[in-house]
Amino acid sequence: MGSILIIEDNQDVSRMLSEFLLESGYQPESAFSGTDGLRKLKEHCYDLVLLDLMLPYKSGDQVLRELREFSDIPVIVISAKDLVGTKIDLLKLGADDYITKPFDMGEVEARVLSNLRRQSSSKVKEQTLQYKDLILSKDAKSVLLEGQDVKLTAKEYAILQLLMEYPKKVYTKANLYETVWEDEYLGDDNAVKTHISNLRNKLKNANPLEQYIETVWGIGYRMYKE
Repeated sequence: MGSILIIEDNQDVSRMLSEFLLESGYQPESAFSGTDGLRKLKEHCYDLVLLDLMLPYKSGDQVLRELREFSDIPVIVISAKDLVGTKIDLLKLGADDYITKPFDMGEVEARVLSNLRRQSSSKVKEQTLQYKDLILSKDAKSVLLEGQDVKLTAKEYAILQLLMEYPKKVYTKANLYETVWEDEYLGDDNAVKTHISNLRNKLKNANPLEQYIETVWGIGYRMYKE
């Protein structure tokens, strides 16, 4: 039904949420600090985040602030803080929902379902992605650049779509391989490098004056950052 990252330093609470979500058909994963949670969010794609505020090394609000620089994934804050001002501040930072501890598991399930449904509805509407003069149509599985139809292979198209959906996010070769090829990454990056190179050449042939995909040395790839 959906992959959910639980960022919660209390292992009992994390385990309780994880077991409940697993029984409900979701795919939960846990992180026990703000830094670990943010690292996982940069390395993997999730459908939703359950985020505690009082976290070691990096607070929940800082995690949320940094997350919103590269992703619009739904975030439900779970916290013992029940002040109206705190809730308003977090919503302004980019939180999608707020649950106060102690919580009822039925409420958690209802809010998770509601936010995932809302996100799914939003994605259905966003069938066209645009970056500069590059337009990708999910319905037609086509790519237009300066009005020209750019012929891509299925893998090239999948890579470009992933990069365009989250243009600020840096994808490692492992991220791209496991998402696009749907297989375990064993360290051989030739397939990813070859497809990225071919994709760049096709975009350059259509518009040699513009840059679209950049290499972030030592990390991976993202849409070119001005």
